[in-house]
This record gives sequence, structure tokens and C-alpha cells, in this order.
Amino acid sequence: MPSGEDFNMALDDPVVWVLIIAVVIFLFGSSKIPQFARSIGQARKEFENGWKGISNEIMAAPGASPAQAVPQPPRPQPVMPQAPPTQTAATQPLQPLDPLIVACQNEGIDTSGKTKEQLASELSWKLNKK
Repeated sequence: MPSGEDFNMALDDPVVWVLIIAVVIFLFGSSKIPQFARSIGQARKEFENGWKGISNEIMAAPGASPAQAVPQPPRPQPVMPQAPPTQTAATQPLQPLDPLIVACQNEGIDTSGKTKEQLASELSWKLNKK
């Protein structure tokens, strides 16, 4: 290697292509290369057909110009006043035979004055800590 100069192999060098082809033949074998090339050709053909189909759909819209073919963003819905929230399962009063309460008490968690959501969070934290 020359000192002080950058030594790069360019992809336009025929020696590089010969080496690349030799490595591909060595890795995949000569029988797999035509199958590989065929599958690449089929994938390219399908891609082009799909691309043409999308272009044709956009242009085929009756009276549509390319500017009109762009979908418009949805309009925001008006805000409606809502009733105050009712009690959910997480804020409902706790029942003494609730399995969540029993599990929390078995793990030594104080259940007084806490919602189900708080108890579930504490129980999850305690069980993951073990």
C-alpha cells in the first residue's frame, strides 16, 4: 500500500467485479444463481406493475387533476359537553372479599383508603420485586 495515500477499490474496476462474482458463485453454487436472478426479476416486475397500477388509479379518477388526487386531512370533530365521569372499577369502593384485596393482604399491603388501581399497582410492584 502506498504510504500517505488512501487506497480504495472502486466498483468500476473489472477485477473487483470478477472477485465479487467468484465469491457469489462460491457461496451459492452455480445452480442457485439463475434461480436467484429469476426471483429478483419477478420481484422487480411485480413492483413495476404495482407502481403503474397506483399511477393509473390516481389518474383514472373522474375529472381529477394530480392536485385533487391528494387526500384531504379529516376535519376535527366538534367537542361535545360530557357528563361527569361515573365511578369506574378502579375507583369503586372496595369489597372485603375482593380477590385483589385478599392478595394484597396476603402480601402485607395496607388496603385502607386505596383504590383498586393503586392496590393493583402496589401488588404488581411487590410481586415483581421478589
